[in-house]
Amino acid sequence: MISTADFRNGLVVQLDGDLWEIVEFQHVKPGKGGAFVRTRFKNVLTGRILEKTFRSGEKMEEARLEERSWQYLYNDGDLFHFMDPESYEQIEVGRAIVGEASNWMRENQEISLLFHGSQVIKVNVPVSVVLTITKCDPGVQGDRASGGTKPATLETGVTVQVPLFVSEGERIKVDTRSGEYIERVNS
Repeated sequence: MISTADFRNGLVVQLDGDLWEIVEFQHVKPGKGGAFVRTRFKNVLTGRILEKTFRSGEKMEEARLEERSWQYLYNDGDLFHFMDPESYEQIEVGRAIVGEASNWMRENQEISLLFHGSQVIKVNVPVSVVLTITKCDPGVQGDRASGGTKPATLETGVTVQVPLFVSEGERIKVDTRSGEYIERVNS
């Protein structure tokens, strides 16, 4: 059990039989009456938003979550296949749970899966990944010193903005939170 004093963004709690992630919260101490906590939750499975107010010190159950490293194998449309590198057990995860993480996953890459019991509730990719550019317009001579950008398609199919001096076939590091180019990587 946790109290409202333990709230932090990203914490997953069990509320009314569902798993809810705390998106934001605010402790309020009015001039009159007791303190309370105004909280905004996001349902882990459906993505629904819920706003709820708790009395200060109120207790609730924290969800027991386990994070394990699995190998991403392949995608067959709506299902993503992962394998446990120790037991070779394979599981399928739906597109709704994988979400935006699919933009940054390469086959045979180690990916962190968040489990609640035996159910996968979230797929976590590293903060930055190294990917190869598969399609990109060539840079124009003389544009190398300017701060311009151009679109580049990566091996996962996602398009990001890169500097003009970057060319097709190069490997780049990308921030998975914002989708921004970080730097070129020499293999």
